[in-house]
Amino acid sequence: MNLKELYQIAKNSFEELSPLQDADFRLEQAEYNKEEKVWEIVVSYLVENINKPESPLGAFSSSLKYDRVYKQVKIDENKNVLGFYIFDRA
Repeated sequence: MNLKELYQIAKNSFEELSPLQDADFRLEQAEYNKEEKVWEIVVSYLVENINKPESPLGAFSSSLKYDRVYKQVKIDENKNVLGFYIFDRA
């Protein structure tokens, strides 16, 4: 599978869950896991910012219209999405 295919598979899966019209969907990282025979990819997209200001920094971030969310997606050799996960690694 090439990066374009991985991007399209992930984007199509997320579009089924929520409309991504203005989501600025991005493929951030892709790595093939030989042991599990799956692609582990990281994608990001924009969601409407619903945070309330709790600090001066929070007030600044709440003034932004969108937040970028990162997810890890696992795709098998048959191009099936096995799952998507909160991505919390730095």
